Amino acid sequence: MKLKCSRKPAFPWFGMDIGGTLVKLVYFEPKDITAEEEQEEVENLKSIRRYLTSNTAYGKTGVRDVHLELHNLTICGRTGNLHFIRFPTAAMHRFIQMGRDKHFSSLHTTLCATGGGAYKFENDFRTMADLELLKLDELDCLIQGLLYIDSVSFNGHPECYYFENPSDTQNCIKRPCSLDNLFPMLLVNIGSGVSILAVYAKDDYKRVTGTSLGGGTFLGLCCLLTGCETFEEALEMASKGDSTNVDKLVKDIYGGDYQRFGLQGSAVASSFGHMMSKEKRESISKEDLARATLVTITNNIGSIARMCAVNEKIERVVFVGNFLRINTVSTKLLAYAMDFWSKGQLRALFLEHEGYFGAVGAFLELLKSSDDA
Repeated sequence: MKLKCSRKPAFPWFGMDIGGTLVKLVYFEPKDITAEEEQEEVENLKSIRRYLTSNTAYGKTGVRDVHLELHNLTICGRTGNLHFIRFPTAAMHRFIQMGRDKHFSSLHTTLCATGGGAYKFENDFRTMADLELLKLDELDCLIQGLLYIDSVSFNGHPECYYFENPSDTQNCIKRPCSLDNLFPMLLVNIGSGVSILAVYAKDDYKRVTGTSLGGGTFLGLCCLLTGCETFEEALEMASKGDSTNVDKLVKDIYGGDYQRFGLQGSAVASSFGHMMSKEKRESISKEDLARATLVTITNNIGSIARMCAVNEKIERVVFVGNFLRINTVSTKLLAYAMDFWSKGQLRALFLEHEGYFGAVGAFLELLKSSDDA
């Protein structure tokens, strides 16, 4: 996917995706600044670049995902690195205040933003920082961002991966793969909630369905059930728990497999089904509850995704979204579910930049680029 710029906007180059739980920000750091440009560069611009690129953490909750940085990209005739930054949506007002303090409006009067927060915080950007938001459709941005990142590759490595032997926990191995012959694909975007898209071409897609039970549900329930405060804490607890202490399995009902319909005894028959028992409730740990919550949400998403793939007659299923960040439990569980229930016909695919594609799509819109095959 070659970018052809009809105009070259002034630096800094940003794209934002303001979600219900997380804000994702991409920033292009030019590495080919000439001595003349550096001399003419205003202090505000230098200050912003230094602040964003010399730190990996911003305040208590902002993080630059250094491991995702893309090096030596050539965009609109400029060479540089693309940085990926995230912070909780709850901290949005602090971010706007920082933009005001660094006099961002003296450099740009408009920011390209997508996600529901582009509407929710539009007036705050205007009144607090004298900035206008160019609001972009989040699903358009998601697809355009995904296609661009896949086209430039991940610093020479494939962006896409899958799990080999997903049914064998001992030999389940992450493998890189290419997204050749991409269309059609079922794109499952797991953020606070879930949207499922059938994508037939870069400009031809439809939203098939979705579910309100997504990453926000997982974290919200974990906060209620365990007292945790963050996504990272919830996943750490889940990694140490045993969901079978909470969920009722097929073997708990049948004493083994339900052979007539090929249901293994280890399959979940009733999520949280053991919690009807006072004795079971008294014996479980917070870690078990976190693991069961994660498995419940993930299994539900996998089930819906598989049904959509069958109904739409699509064999390529791609999972994205920040719910999958540092979440190998869910990625492996989704891989297993797709493989098992489709009898090997469906393979779950995942992408390294998980939840940043919407922000990348907004960034591309800033550049007013067009595709040149």
